[in-house]
Amino acid sequence: MAIVEVCNVDMNYHNMKGVTEAIKDINFTVDEGEFISIIGPSGCGKSTLLNIISGLIEPSKGVIKYKGSIVKDNLDKVGYMFQKDYLFPWLTVKDNVLIGLKIKKLLTKENIAFTESLIERYGLKKFENHKPQELSGGMRQRAALIRTMALKPEILLLDEHTAALDPKTSIKIMDITDKIIDEKKITTLMVTHNIKQ
Repeated sequence: MAIVEVCNVDMNYHNMKGVTEAIKDINFTVDEGEFISIIGPSGCGKSTLLNIISGLIEPSKGVIKYKGSIVKDNLDKVGYMFQKDYLFPWLTVKDNVLIGLKIKKLLTKENIAFTESLIERYGLKKFENHKPQELSGGMRQRAALIRTMALKPEILLLDEHTAALDPKTSIKIMDITDKIIDEKKITTLMVTHNIKQ
């Protein structure tokens, strides 16, 4: 069954010089549990497409559907990991990974326990009271991943989430991400310019 449908999507950016066509007539479906990679060079519209799927921006034309309904009405089903971790520097690791739950008023005992189990499992328990600036790049990305997974998304969007890391750390983060995706059977769309990923 298709969990995501991308239907006739165009995206144009307007400026003083005219119109820049970012993407044109994109159509595809993603079945539940699938892992889809979108590969292409920088500037070809990969991140724009994820931003549209996530509901962050409106397409110039077309529609994104989640299980047949407009995705904008189901944004709580979508988790998004960006290239940057976007951790708040004044918050601890634990407060950072709980921030999504707090904003959505989902800070229940069950959800806190689930998030704490992810902190422990992915090696950040000893650092949960540290600030982001005290962590390595790989640890920060792990914290960002835990923050995303704390909301238990059905669809995970990965926007070159290891691009800023060294190759060894990048592989480690990809392994952690893959394990979570496999265990939770999360439908995933990843964009990258690196065919090796």
